[in-house]
Amino acid sequence: MNSVSPTAVQYGSPEASRRTLGHKNPSSRNDQTKMGSEGASRDGEADEVDKIKSKLLTAWNNVKYGWTVKMKTHFSSTMPLYLLGELYNFRFDDDIERFQKDFVSRIWMTYRKDFPALEGTLLTTDCGWGCMIRSGQMLLAQGLLVHLLSRDWFWPNALYTHLVDMEPIRSSSPSNTLNYPVPSSTKYPQERSRSVWHTLPHQRIVQYPHQEQIHRDILRWLSDHPASPFGLHHMVSLGGSMGKKAGDWYGPSIVAHIMRKALDRASQVPELSVYVSQDCTVYRGDVEQLLGEDPPSDGSVVGRAVIVLVPVRLGGEAFNPVYKHCVKEFLRMQSCLGIIGGKPKHSLYFIGYQDNNLLYLDPHYCQPYIDTSKDEFPLEVNVDEQESVCALVIFDSE
Repeated sequence: MNSVSPTAVQYGSPEASRRTLGHKNPSSRNDQTKMGSEGASRDGEADEVDKIKSKLLTAWNNVKYGWTVKMKTHFSSTMPLYLLGELYNFRFDDDIERFQKDFVSRIWMTYRKDFPALEGTLLTTDCGWGCMIRSGQMLLAQGLLVHLLSRDWFWPNALYTHLVDMEPIRSSSPSNTLNYPVPSSTKYPQERSRSVWHTLPHQRIVQYPHQEQIHRDILRWLSDHPASPFGLHHMVSLGGSMGKKAGDWYGPSIVAHIMRKALDRASQVPELSVYVSQDCTVYRGDVEQLLGEDPPSDGSVVGRAVIVLVPVRLGGEAFNPVYKHCVKEFLRMQSCLGIIGGKPKHSLYFIGYQDNNLLYLDPHYCQPYIDTSKDEFPLEVNVDEQESVCALVIFDSE
């Protein structure tokens, strides 16, 4: 997918239209006023052209990517599946149900349209250029869910949400993204993860009112509104100090630093920080320093935590197969928050794998803007499951 930059728009003003070289006279002033009116007319035409281009791009984008939303995903019933550190074996019916609950509970961020215009522009959509920012938002959303609600939380309405049909069968996908043999010892681990899910699989159906409020707060913080601390408007604004503007394509390293700045400035979660590694190196002392800062004084039971972002390049023009095993090992970690990246100018949010196929959330489907300022706004999203980088992300807490 090619990056799309907005057409430059010249903003005319009465003062600017009256500027001349040399002396002024009534006739020249009238001529300038006429020229200013013509300039404003041209600007208005350019604005309309931009709006038409935006609508056409959104329509084409949804034709290009919309079919994946309704596609049927095939899973193997003989191979384990890992989703952000959680193990699922589709030999067991309860594992299939637990996986559906888990997957639907992830927050899916996509292109949006018709939101308030980004500052200094007429753009009301990020279609065509905002996929890396959306991937970063999904990653950050997962960190907020783990920090404020725990990895064992799930959305109670997950069982009643329309999920694309899944047909557990033997692996037959044409996409063999991770062509790396799974050792026989890992096919059916003898012990499952000792989380609340596995010991009390039905207990998670109950959600307390404060949990629902936290869930809604997280969605509000990520909404496409200038006041949202982790919304697109604020992310783009922070990118300005790094030479980026609305309409540019953002790389994973830039987005990692934008997320760090956003969390540093967010008063909503003062106990959560982001650490971005330099040259693929994580310095333990720096992370421990972030964890060792004074806890919040408001009596909150939530301790300090750090999201560790590691921007890396796993190959040259294409993914280097030597890293396949490392990617799998990373996605099996309990502290894993996922991987953002993909092909140049085409970002995805990778959250798991089965056999040699990656599981990811695709941000490229464009959906209408949702006003989260209302008390009751829709929580349901049409999730996109696909079989198939980058920034590796780890969640570390006290």
